[in-house]
Amino acid sequence: MPSLPVSLPRVPALRESAAFADWALLATPGLIWGASFLFIAEGLDALPPDGVTFLRFVIGFATLSLVPAARRPVRREDRATIAGLGVLWMAFPMSLFPHAEQHVSSALTGMLNGAIPLLAAAAGVVFTRTLPSRAVVLALAVGFLGAVVMALPDLGEGGSSARGVALISLALVAYGISIHIARPLQQRNGALPVVWRALATSMIVTAPLGLPALGQARWAPHAYLAVAALGAFGTALANVILASAAGRLGATRASGTAFIIPVVALVLGVAVRGEHVAAVSVAGGALCLAGAWLLRRATTTPVPSPSLSRAR
Repeated sequence: MPSLPVSLPRVPALRESAAFADWALLATPGLIWGASFLFIAEGLDALPPDGVTFLRFVIGFATLSLVPAARRPVRREDRATIAGLGVLWMAFPMSLFPHAEQHVSSALTGMLNGAIPLLAAAAGVVFTRTLPSRAVVLALAVGFLGAVVMALPDLGEGGSSARGVALISLALVAYGISIHIARPLQQRNGALPVVWRALATSMIVTAPLGLPALGQARWAPHAYLAVAALGAFGTALANVILASAAGRLGATRASGTAFIIPVVALVLGVAVRGEHVAAVSVAGGALCLAGAWLLRRATTTPVPSPSLSRAR
């Protein structure tokens, strides 16, 4: 078999290629979503906040419509819940971010999004009516302390800055709750069909404010390019990639992409828009990420079986 010696050396290379593909699947959604807050800030240079939100939904829905898997049918009994999810998961929180970024930086907005896994875990305690373990309580305490420290400089300024933080907080709470509604829907119907239909609902719900806002738009090519990227990549493509990552690597590993979002938002906000972020906010962001990492570790550590516990 003359081909055998030739094929053997290629095995490590194939493994490295597969590992790189896995890493790319995990990192790409985080990079896109981390950049989304920059895209929102750029879009606000030409469009009112409601115009940015509505246009991103239109572009995102149109882009996702090109993916055949997104158009697969869903269960009839789930249709109303998916429509409600479109409001709670997309229309409501994504409408708040552009309004918030009129008062706070895109960097801080993205950094605060690091609290989403923590809020999702806190909401899970309510949904399941179970007491969390000590490890989970510690992770939540560290993460929420980080979120408070991160927002302190803007809260201390009061006025519009505090309002911006409050709007972001409302959006993050909506995300934390929505995750628990979206998960069973996606398990039954697939992630992309649920996202596609939720986008359709969000587009309809935001149209009454979004369409008049488009009439107030100014001409700024960079702003429209940013909103196009926000819709096509942040609202559509990232969800497609994350669905692929969850299918290949599992939902738990795929959720690790959330750790990248605050870092990307911070770097782009400072480097591209010259935003100033207080050192205490960066320290708070690090604490928040540490809490999210502790939470992921606490919720993925195998629990010893009763027989093993008694043997010890």
